Amino acid sequence: MASTDTAPVALDKDAPGDAPGGASDSASDSADVGAGLDALDSVTAQRGSLGEALRQKALPPLIGVLVVLALWQGAYSLHLTSSYKLPSPAAVWHSLQDLWYQGTLFSIIWTSVWRGLSGFLLAVVIGTPIGLVVARVKPVRTAIGPVLQGLQSLPSVAWVPAAVIWLGINDQMMYAVILLGAVPSIANGLVAGIDQVPPLFLRAGRTIGATGLTGARHVLIPAALPGYLAGLKQGWAFAWRSLMAAELVASSPDLGRGLGRFLEDQREFSDMSGVLLGIILILFVGIAIELLVFTPVERRVLRNRGLLASGK
Repeated sequence: MASTDTAPVALDKDAPGDAPGGASDSASDSADVGAGLDALDSVTAQRGSLGEALRQKALPPLIGVLVVLALWQGAYSLHLTSSYKLPSPAAVWHSLQDLWYQGTLFSIIWTSVWRGLSGFLLAVVIGTPIGLVVARVKPVRTAIGPVLQGLQSLPSVAWVPAAVIWLGINDQMMYAVILLGAVPSIANGLVAGIDQVPPLFLRAGRTIGATGLTGARHVLIPAALPGYLAGLKQGWAFAWRSLMAAELVASSPDLGRGLGRFLEDQREFSDMSGVLLGIILILFVGIAIELLVFTPVERRVLRNRGLLASGK
């Protein structure tokens, strides 16, 4: 009888505790999951210190630049080639100082930067509607799509002789070369972005009445923004390269002196230090525009889509 009495007692202890214990365990698990998600959000939302940010973002590029300078100086010191062909970093620095003391450094840079940015913005205004039409109208895509692909692969310098004959050596020629180089890339980027938009988004937009230009503005372009942004970045690269090609070939007092013209002038003077300085300045402007304009926009787009931690 002792064994039969203890079994029900054990069952009585277990049975009443099953349901409440399971519910409490489930509630505690849910609370733990919620607390974990909150903690995760709080961790990603925290921003690192300024020193940590500089160490992670500024130190690696700085080390890369120092390595390149060290290899450059080593090649110069070992006399791997004549100093006429490969001047020292110090000689290039002296060329930069000469431009600074002459007061022409910023004017040379600004002449090219202004042309490049204004031509690029004009290319955006022209290339965006072209991309929309090509992406959404099948007959237009069949007729113009291959042409845009071909124009994108055509070297920008090939347009310079034709633009000089058509327009003369002036600013209009410069902008024509920029547009012919940048517009196809911007249009093709938008077409590629629209092709990746899920059809559900378009149907949802039509359901709420977002059609035509309204649908393009509020549904189509925002949904295609990653591809469109990639096209804009590539369009800027083509615009900058097109401008440098035009400035290298075309020479006129009315055009002013940009980076491309400065580079060609140094080549005519056989000044290799000036040539390397021109190359470095052109590279510097391209990197600066990328870091100051496109990188923040790209990070914001990725963050808004949940593809980047909010603290980064």
